[in-house]
Amino acid sequence: MTAPPPVPGTGPDGLSASAGPPGPPGPRTGHHTRFDAYVDRYATRTRGMTASEIRALFSVASRPEVVSLAGGMPSLSGLPLDAVAATVRDLVATRGATALQYGSGQGEPGLRQQICDVMAIEGVDGHPDDVVVTVGSQQGLDLVTRIFCDPGDVVVCEAPSYVGALGVFRAYECEVVHVEMDGQGLIPEALRQALARLAEIGRRVKFCYTVPTYHNPAGVTLTAARRAEVLAICADYDVLVIEDNPYGLLGFAGEPPRPLRADEGGRVVYLGSFSKTFAPGLRVGWVLAPHAVREKLVLAQESSTLCPPAFSQAVVSAYLADHDWRGQVKQFCELYRERRDAMLEALTEQLPTGARWTRPDGGFYVWLTLPAGLDAKAMLPRAVTARVAYVPGTAFYADGFGSRCLRLSYCHPTPERIREGVRRLAAVVERERELRETFGAGAGPPHLETGYESPTPDLT
Repeated sequence: MTAPPPVPGTGPDGLSASAGPPGPPGPRTGHHTRFDAYVDRYATRTRGMTASEIRALFSVASRPEVVSLAGGMPSLSGLPLDAVAATVRDLVATRGATALQYGSGQGEPGLRQQICDVMAIEGVDGHPDDVVVTVGSQQGLDLVTRIFCDPGDVVVCEAPSYVGALGVFRAYECEVVHVEMDGQGLIPEALRQALARLAEIGRRVKFCYTVPTYHNPAGVTLTAARRAEVLAICADYDVLVIEDNPYGLLGFAGEPPRPLRADEGGRVVYLGSFSKTFAPGLRVGWVLAPHAVREKLVLAQESSTLCPPAFSQAVVSAYLADHDWRGQVKQFCELYRERRDAMLEALTEQLPTGARWTRPDGGFYVWLTLPAGLDAKAMLPRAVTARVAYVPGTAFYADGFGSRCLRLSYCHPTPERIREGVRRLAAVVERERELRETFGAGAGPPHLETGYESPTPDLT
Protein backbone atom coordinates (compact mmCIF):
# COMPACT_ATOMS: atom_id res chain seq x y z
CA MET A 1 0.00 0.00 0.00
CA THR A 2 1.43 3.37 -0.99
CA ALA A 3 1.60 6.09 1.65
CA PRO A 4 -0.27 9.30 0.81
CA PRO A 5 1.91 12.20 -0.28
CA PRO A 6 2.73 14.77 2.41
CA VAL A 7 0.55 17.84 2.67
CA PRO A 8 2.19 20.84 0.96
CA GLY A 9 4.16 22.88 3.47
CA THR A 10 4.84 19.92 5.80
CA GLY A 11 7.68 17.46 6.21
CA PRO A 12 7.51 13.81 5.22
CA ASP A 13 6.08 12.91 8.63
CA GLY A 14 3.14 15.25 8.11
CA LEU A 15 4.42 17.76 10.68
CA SER A 16 5.20 21.39 9.95
CA ALA A 17 8.53 21.88 8.27
CA SER A 18 8.95 25.27 9.95
CA ALA A 19 11.06 25.44 13.10
CA GLY A 20 9.02 28.37 14.41
CA PRO A 21 5.66 28.41 16.25
CA PRO A 22 2.48 27.80 14.29
CA GLY A 23 0.70 30.80 12.92
CA PRO A 24 -2.68 31.97 14.20
CA PRO A 25 -5.64 29.78 13.33
CA GLY A 26 -7.61 30.54 10.19
CA PRO A 27 -7.14 30.25 6.44
CA ARG A 28 -3.53 30.16 5.30
CA THR A 29 -2.94 32.74 2.62
CA GLY A 30 0.83 32.31 2.39
CA HIS A 31 3.94 32.11 4.49
CA HIS A 32 4.05 34.29 7.62
CA THR A 33 6.75 36.92 7.35
CA ARG A 34 6.08 38.80 10.61
CA PHE A 35 8.31 38.22 13.60
CA ASP A 36 5.16 38.11 15.77
CA ALA A 37 2.26 36.43 13.99
CA TYR A 38 -0.14 37.56 16.72
CA VAL A 39 0.56 41.28 16.48
CA ASP A 40 -2.95 42.09 15.22
CA ARG A 41 -4.60 40.31 18.14
CA TYR A 42 -3.09 42.11 21.12
CA ALA A 43 -5.02 44.63 23.18
CA THR A 44 -4.32 48.28 22.41
CA ARG A 45 -2.73 48.77 25.81
CA THR A 46 0.18 46.49 24.88
CA ARG A 47 1.53 49.18 22.58
CA GLY A 48 2.79 50.96 25.68
CA MET A 49 4.57 47.87 27.01
CA THR A 50 8.26 48.25 26.27
CA ALA A 51 11.35 46.90 28.00
CA SER A 52 12.93 49.45 30.32
CA GLU A 53 16.45 50.63 29.65
CA ILE A 54 17.50 49.01 32.94
CA ARG A 55 16.24 45.60 31.86
CA ALA A 56 18.06 45.95 28.56
CA LEU A 57 21.31 46.44 30.50
CA PHE A 58 21.03 43.32 32.67
CA SER A 59 22.67 40.87 30.27
CA VAL A 60 25.72 43.12 29.93
CA ALA A 61 25.91 44.55 33.44
CA SER A 62 25.87 41.09 35.03
CA ARG A 63 29.17 40.12 33.41
CA PRO A 64 31.95 39.94 36.03
CA GLU A 65 34.32 42.13 34.03
CA VAL A 66 31.77 44.99 33.96
CA VAL A 67 31.45 47.33 36.93
CA SER A 68 27.71 47.85 37.12
CA LEU A 69 26.64 51.18 38.56
CA ALA A 70 23.25 50.62 36.93
CA GLY A 71 20.91 48.33 38.85
CA GLY A 72 19.52 49.09 42.30
CA MET A 73 20.08 45.63 43.76
CA PRO A 74 20.38 45.75 47.56
CA SER A 75 23.54 44.29 49.03
CA LEU A 76 22.82 41.06 50.91
CA SER A 77 26.42 40.65 52.05
CA GLY A 78 25.52 41.92 55.52
CA LEU A 79 22.40 39.76 55.90
CA PRO A 80 22.83 36.88 58.40
CA LEU A 81 21.99 34.12 55.91
CA ASP A 82 22.63 31.33 58.43
CA ALA A 83 20.03 32.83 60.76
CA VAL A 84 17.59 33.31 57.88
CA ALA A 85 18.13 29.69 56.84
CA ALA A 86 17.39 28.53 60.38
CA THR A 87 14.21 30.61 60.40
CA VAL A 88 13.03 29.09 57.13
CA ARG A 89 13.88 25.56 58.30
CA ASP A 90 11.94 26.03 61.53
CA LEU A 91 9.04 27.63 59.67
CA VAL A 92 8.63 24.67 57.33
CA ALA A 93 9.02 22.15 60.17
CA THR A 94 6.52 23.75 62.53
CA ARG A 95 4.11 25.71 60.32
CA GLY A 96 4.65 24.31 56.85
CA ALA A 97 1.04 23.22 56.36
CA THR A 98 -0.07 26.84 56.80
CA ALA A 99 2.88 28.64 55.24
CA LEU A 100 2.68 26.57 52.05
CA GLN A 101 -1.08 26.94 51.65
CA TYR A 102 -3.25 29.64 50.04
CA GLY A 103 -3.77 32.72 52.18
CA SER A 104 -5.84 35.86 52.48
CA GLY A 105 -6.16 38.24 49.55
CA GLN A 106 -5.41 41.12 51.91
CA GLY A 107 -2.39 39.43 53.50
CA GLU A 108 -1.86 37.64 56.79
CA PRO A 109 -3.20 39.57 59.83
CA GLY A 110 -0.07 39.04 61.93
CA LEU A 111 2.21 40.48 59.27
CA ARG A 112 -0.14 43.41 58.70
CA GLN A 113 0.18 44.30 62.39
CA GLN A 114 3.96 44.05 62.15
CA ILE A 115 3.92 46.31 59.10
CA CYS A 116 2.08 48.92 61.17
CA ASP A 117 4.82 48.63 63.81
CA VAL A 118 7.47 49.19 61.12
CA MET A 119 5.68 52.27 59.75
CA ALA A 120 5.29 53.68 63.26
CA ILE A 121 9.08 54.16 63.42
CA GLU A 122 8.70 56.90 60.80
CA GLY A 123 5.60 58.40 62.41
CA VAL A 124 2.91 56.71 60.30
CA ASP A 125 -0.14 55.71 62.31
CA GLY A 126 -1.72 52.82 60.41
CA HIS A 127 -4.29 50.17 61.25
CA PRO A 128 -3.85 46.53 60.12
CA ASP A 129 -7.31 46.61 58.55
CA ASP A 130 -6.12 49.28 56.10
CA VAL A 131 -2.96 47.43 55.03
CA VAL A 132 -2.92 45.29 51.88
CA VAL A 133 0.10 43.03 51.43
CA THR A 134 1.39 42.96 47.84
CA VAL A 135 4.01 41.19 45.73
CA GLY A 136 6.53 43.95 46.29
CA SER A 137 5.56 47.61 46.29
CA GLN A 138 5.68 47.44 42.49
CA GLN A 139 2.49 45.37 42.49
CA GLY A 140 1.01 47.83 44.96
CA LEU A 141 1.59 50.66 42.50
CA ASP A 142 0.11 48.55 39.71
CA LEU A 143 -3.03 47.84 41.72
CA VAL A 144 -3.44 51.49 42.73
CA THR A 145 -3.13 52.62 39.11
CA ARG A 146 -5.49 49.88 37.99
CA ILE A 147 -8.30 50.93 40.31
CA PHE A 148 -7.94 54.68 39.71
CA CYS A 149 -6.90 55.22 36.10
CA ASP A 150 -8.69 54.86 32.79
CA PRO A 151 -6.88 55.25 29.45
CA GLY A 152 -6.01 58.91 28.90
CA ASP A 153 -6.17 59.89 32.58
CA VAL A 154 -3.51 62.29 33.86
CA VAL A 155 -0.89 61.32 36.43
CA VAL A 156 1.52 63.93 37.79
CA CYS A 157 4.99 62.90 38.95
CA GLU A 158 8.47 64.28 39.45
CA ALA A 159 10.98 64.87 36.67
CA PRO A 160 12.85 62.53 36.73
CA SER A 161 10.73 59.71 38.14
CA TYR A 162 11.07 56.04 39.05
CA VAL A 163 11.28 53.99 35.85
CA GLY A 164 9.06 51.20 37.23
CA ALA A 165 6.28 53.70 37.91
CA LEU A 166 6.51 55.11 34.40
CA GLY A 167 6.18 51.55 33.05
CA VAL A 168 2.98 51.03 35.05
CA PHE A 169 1.49 54.33 33.92
CA ARG A 170 2.36 53.53 30.32
CA ALA A 171 0.80 50.07 30.55
CA TYR A 172 -2.49 51.58 31.78
CA GLU A 173 -2.35 54.24 29.03
CA CYS A 174 -2.04 57.19 31.39
CA GLU A 175 -0.75 60.60 30.35
CA VAL A 176 2.22 61.54 32.53
CA VAL A 177 2.83 65.20 33.34
CA HIS A 178 6.25 65.83 34.86
CA VAL A 179 6.92 68.45 37.53
CA GLU A 180 10.40 69.85 38.08
CA MET A 181 12.64 69.09 41.04
CA ASP A 182 15.75 70.68 42.50
CA GLY A 183 18.16 69.74 45.26
CA GLN A 184 15.35 69.97 47.85
CA GLY A 185 12.96 67.71 45.95
CA LEU A 186 9.70 68.46 44.15
CA ILE A 187 9.23 72.21 43.64
CA PRO A 188 5.84 73.16 45.15
CA GLU A 189 5.29 76.19 42.90
CA ALA A 190 5.97 74.05 39.83
CA LEU A 191 3.39 71.54 41.09
CA ARG A 192 0.82 74.29 41.64
CA GLN A 193 1.40 75.70 38.16
CA ALA A 194 1.07 72.27 36.56
CA LEU A 195 -2.19 71.53 38.38
CA ALA A 196 -3.54 74.99 37.51
CA ARG A 197 -2.76 74.51 33.80
CA LEU A 198 -4.44 71.11 33.78
CA ALA A 199 -7.50 72.49 35.57
CA GLU A 200 -7.78 75.34 33.05
CA ILE A 201 -8.02 72.91 30.14
CA GLY A 202 -10.46 70.66 31.97
CA ARG A 203 -8.07 67.76 32.67
CA ARG A 204 -8.63 65.99 35.97
CA VAL A 205 -5.50 64.64 37.68
CA LYS A 206 -6.10 61.20 39.18
CA PHE A 207 -3.10 61.36 41.49
CA CYS A 208 0.34 62.79 42.14
CA TYR A 209 2.99 60.06 42.39
CA THR A 210 6.08 60.93 44.43
CA VAL A 211 9.16 59.37 46.04
CA PRO A 212 9.86 62.15 48.57
CA THR A 213 12.56 60.41 50.62
CA TYR A 214 15.95 59.46 49.08
CA HIS A 215 14.44 59.74 45.64
CA ASN A 216 14.90 57.16 42.92
CA PRO A 217 16.63 58.17 40.67
CA ALA A 218 17.61 61.69 41.80
CA GLY A 219 18.86 60.86 45.31
CA VAL A 220 17.35 64.04 46.80
CA THR A 221 14.93 64.35 49.73
CA LEU A 222 11.89 66.60 49.92
CA THR A 223 12.32 69.08 52.77
CA ALA A 224 9.87 69.19 55.68
CA ALA A 225 8.59 72.63 54.67
CA ARG A 226 7.97 71.49 51.10
CA ARG A 227 6.16 68.36 52.28
CA ALA A 228 3.57 70.55 53.97
CA GLU A 229 3.27 72.70 50.84
CA VAL A 230 2.84 69.71 48.54
CA LEU A 231 0.05 68.33 50.74
CA ALA A 232 -1.67 71.73 50.85
CA ILE A 233 -1.47 72.17 47.07
CA CYS A 234 -2.88 68.69 46.42
CA ALA A 235 -5.70 69.44 48.87
CA ASP A 236 -6.46 72.71 47.04
CA TYR A 237 -6.83 70.83 43.74
CA ASP A 238 -8.43 67.71 45.25
CA VAL A 239 -5.60 65.46 44.07
CA LEU A 240 -4.77 62.13 45.67
CA VAL A 241 -1.11 61.54 46.61
CA ILE A 242 0.64 58.21 46.05
CA GLU A 243 3.71 58.15 48.31
CA ASP A 244 6.32 55.52 47.44
CA ASN A 245 8.69 55.05 50.38
CA PRO A 246 10.97 52.01 49.93
CA TYR A 247 14.11 53.75 51.26
CA GLY A 248 12.76 55.69 54.24
CA LEU A 249 14.66 53.73 56.91
CA LEU A 250 17.93 53.78 54.97
CA GLY A 251 19.15 57.23 55.97
CA PHE A 252 22.74 58.04 56.82
CA ALA A 253 22.23 60.57 59.62
CA GLY A 254 19.53 61.41 62.16
CA GLU A 255 15.93 60.32 62.32
CA PRO A 256 14.02 59.16 59.22
CA PRO A 257 12.22 61.99 57.37
CA ARG A 258 8.55 62.15 58.29
CA PRO A 259 6.46 60.62 55.47
CA LEU A 260 3.63 62.57 53.87
CA ARG A 261 1.24 59.87 55.11
CA ALA A 262 2.15 60.70 58.71
CA ASP A 263 0.50 64.12 58.37
CA GLU A 264 -2.36 63.37 55.97
CA GLY A 265 -4.16 60.06 56.24
CA GLY A 266 -7.20 60.73 54.10
CA ARG A 267 -5.48 61.89 50.92
CA VAL A 268 -2.28 59.81 50.85
CA VAL A 269 -1.93 56.21 49.71
CA TYR A 270 1.36 54.87 51.09
CA LEU A 271 3.54 52.20 49.46
CA GLY A 272 6.16 50.29 51.45
CA SER A 273 8.47 47.35 50.90
CA PHE A 274 10.78 44.88 52.64
CA SER A 275 12.90 44.58 49.49
CA LYS A 276 15.41 47.22 50.61
CA THR A 277 15.48 46.48 54.35
CA PHE A 278 15.38 42.66 54.23
CA ALA A 279 15.39 40.65 50.99
CA PRO A 280 14.06 41.61 47.54
CA GLY A 281 13.72 37.97 46.45
CA LEU A 282 10.81 37.44 48.84
CA ARG A 283 8.80 40.15 47.02
CA VAL A 284 6.80 41.40 50.01
CA GLY A 285 5.46 44.94 49.99
CA TRP A 286 2.32 46.68 51.11
CA VAL A 287 -0.17 49.48 50.56
CA LEU A 288 -1.64 51.54 53.38
CA ALA A 289 -4.80 53.14 52.05
CA PRO A 290 -8.02 54.81 53.22
CA HIS A 291 -10.57 52.16 54.12
CA ALA A 292 -12.72 52.41 50.99
CA VAL A 293 -9.65 52.30 48.76
CA ARG A 294 -8.40 49.30 50.72
CA GLU A 295 -11.47 47.31 49.74
CA LYS A 296 -10.96 48.00 46.04
CA LEU A 297 -7.30 47.01 46.33
CA VAL A 298 -8.20 43.67 47.90
CA LEU A 299 -10.64 42.94 45.07
CA ALA A 300 -7.99 43.86 42.50
CA GLN A 301 -5.44 41.70 44.32
CA GLU A 302 -7.77 38.70 44.36
CA SER A 303 -8.48 38.99 40.65
CA SER A 304 -4.76 39.32 39.91
CA THR A 305 -3.06 36.73 42.15
CA LEU A 306 -5.81 35.38 44.44
CA CYS A 307 -3.47 36.15 47.34
CA PRO A 308 0.10 37.28 47.96
CA PRO A 309 2.42 34.29 48.65
CA ALA A 310 1.78 33.01 52.16
CA PHE A 311 5.27 31.51 52.46
CA SER A 312 7.06 34.79 51.74
CA GLN A 313 4.84 36.56 54.25
CA ALA A 314 5.55 33.90 56.88
CA VAL A 315 9.32 34.25 56.37
CA VAL A 316 9.18 38.03 56.73
CA SER A 317 6.92 37.78 59.78
CA ALA A 318 9.21 35.27 61.48
CA TYR A 319 12.26 37.38 60.69
CA LEU A 320 10.66 40.48 62.21
CA ALA A 321 9.62 38.52 65.31
CA ASP A 322 12.80 36.55 65.95
CA HIS A 323 15.68 38.77 64.83
CA ASP A 324 17.08 42.20 65.61
CA TRP A 325 15.85 43.60 62.33
CA ARG A 326 16.31 47.19 63.48
CA GLY A 327 19.96 46.48 64.19
CA GLN A 328 20.22 44.87 60.77
CA VAL A 329 18.79 47.99 59.12
CA LYS A 330 21.41 50.08 60.93
CA GLN A 331 24.12 47.81 59.51
CA PHE A 332 22.70 48.30 56.04
CA CYS A 333 22.75 52.07 56.57
CA GLU A 334 26.43 51.95 57.53
CA LEU A 335 27.26 49.77 54.53
CA TYR A 336 25.43 52.04 52.08
CA ARG A 337 26.89 55.20 53.63
CA GLU A 338 30.40 53.83 53.11
CA ARG A 339 29.59 53.12 49.48
CA ARG A 340 27.92 56.49 48.99
CA ASP A 341 31.04 58.16 50.34
CA ALA A 342 33.25 56.12 48.01
CA MET A 343 31.19 57.21 45.01
CA LEU A 344 31.10 60.90 45.94
CA GLU A 345 34.85 60.94 46.60
CA ALA A 346 35.55 59.21 43.29
CA LEU A 347 33.28 61.57 41.36
CA THR A 348 35.01 64.57 42.93
CA GLU A 349 38.45 63.23 42.07
CA GLN A 350 37.74 61.84 38.61
CA LEU A 351 34.93 63.70 36.82
CA PRO A 352 35.85 66.70 34.64
CA THR A 353 34.73 70.29 35.07
CA GLY A 354 31.12 70.78 34.03
CA ALA A 355 29.80 67.55 35.54
CA ARG A 356 27.43 67.89 38.52
CA TRP A 357 25.80 65.37 40.83
CA THR A 358 23.49 65.05 43.82
CA ARG A 359 24.71 64.18 47.32
CA PRO A 360 22.13 61.79 48.79
CA ASP A 361 21.47 61.55 52.53
CA GLY A 362 20.21 57.98 52.16
CA GLY A 363 18.96 55.42 49.70
CA PHE A 364 20.83 53.98 46.72
CA TYR A 365 21.39 56.59 43.99
CA VAL A 366 23.39 59.54 42.70
CA TRP A 367 22.03 61.58 39.78
CA LEU A 368 24.76 62.84 37.50
CA THR A 369 24.51 65.62 34.91
CA LEU A 370 27.21 65.44 32.23
CA PRO A 371 29.12 68.44 30.87
CA ALA A 372 27.21 70.45 28.28
CA GLY A 373 26.78 68.80 24.91
CA LEU A 374 27.15 65.18 26.00
CA ASP A 375 24.44 62.53 25.64
CA ALA A 376 24.38 59.75 28.25
CA LYS A 377 22.35 57.38 26.10
CA ALA A 378 24.57 57.82 23.05
CA MET A 379 27.62 57.37 25.28
CA LEU A 380 26.40 54.13 26.88
CA PRO A 381 27.72 51.67 24.23
CA ARG A 382 31.19 53.16 24.60
CA ALA A 383 30.91 52.97 28.39
CA VAL A 384 29.98 49.30 28.21
CA THR A 385 32.97 48.74 25.92
CA ALA A 386 35.04 50.32 28.69
CA ARG A 387 33.40 47.83 31.09
CA VAL A 388 31.24 50.17 33.14
CA ALA A 389 27.42 50.42 33.10
CA TYR A 390 24.93 53.05 34.20
CA VAL A 391 21.31 53.93 33.39
CA PRO A 392 20.82 56.86 30.99
CA GLY A 393 18.54 59.62 32.21
CA THR A 394 16.01 59.19 29.41
CA ALA A 395 14.73 56.05 31.19
CA PHE A 396 13.30 58.25 33.94
CA TYR A 397 11.24 60.62 31.80
CA ALA A 398 8.00 59.85 29.99
CA ASP A 399 8.71 62.49 27.36
CA GLY A 400 12.19 61.49 26.17
CA PHE A 401 14.12 64.17 28.04
CA GLY A 402 17.05 63.55 30.37
CA SER A 403 19.65 62.80 27.69
CA ARG A 404 22.39 64.73 29.48
CA CYS A 405 21.81 62.86 32.76
CA LEU A 406 22.41 59.39 34.15
CA ARG A 407 21.74 57.41 37.31
CA LEU A 408 24.57 55.82 39.29
CA SER A 409 23.84 53.17 41.92
CA TYR A 410 26.23 52.57 44.81
CA CYS A 411 24.25 49.98 46.76
CA HIS A 412 25.63 46.74 45.30
CA PRO A 413 29.33 47.14 44.30
CA THR A 414 32.05 47.26 46.95
CA PRO A 415 33.78 50.61 47.54
CA GLU A 416 36.78 49.38 45.53
CA ARG A 417 34.60 48.44 42.57
CA ILE A 418 32.76 51.76 42.81
CA ARG A 419 36.03 53.69 42.57
CA GLU A 420 37.13 51.60 39.61
CA GLY A 421 33.77 52.04 37.91
CA VAL A 422 33.89 55.83 38.32
CA ARG A 423 37.47 55.84 36.99
CA ARG A 424 36.32 54.02 33.86
CA LEU A 425 33.29 56.29 33.51
CA ALA A 426 35.43 59.42 33.85
CA ALA A 427 37.70 58.20 31.05
CA VAL A 428 34.68 57.69 28.78
CA VAL A 429 33.31 61.15 29.61
CA GLU A 430 36.67 62.75 28.90
CA ARG A 431 36.90 60.95 25.58
CA GLU A 432 33.40 62.15 24.66
CA ARG A 433 34.41 65.72 25.44
CA GLU A 434 37.48 65.39 23.25
CA LEU A 435 35.41 64.08 20.36
CA ARG A 436 32.98 66.97 20.66
CA GLU A 437 35.77 69.53 20.81
CA THR A 438 37.43 67.93 17.78
CA PHE A 439 34.37 67.57 15.58
CA GLY A 440 32.36 70.51 16.88
CA ALA A 441 28.75 70.93 17.98
CA GLY A 442 27.48 68.87 15.07
CA ALA A 443 28.87 65.73 16.74
CA GLY A 444 26.12 65.86 19.33
CA PRO A 445 22.43 64.96 19.12
CA PRO A 446 20.34 67.64 17.32
CA HIS A 447 18.27 68.66 20.35
CA LEU A 448 21.39 69.59 22.29
CA GLU A 449 22.19 72.33 19.80
CA THR A 450 19.11 74.31 20.85
CA GLY A 451 20.54 75.08 24.27
CA TYR A 452 17.48 73.49 25.90
CA GLU A 453 18.11 71.27 28.91
CA SER A 454 15.58 68.79 30.23
CA PRO A 455 14.05 69.43 33.68
CA THR A 456 16.38 67.92 36.27
CA PRO A 457 17.35 68.57 39.89
CA ASP A 458 19.45 71.68 40.45
CA LEU A 459 22.60 69.85 41.46
CA THR A 460 25.39 70.92 43.76
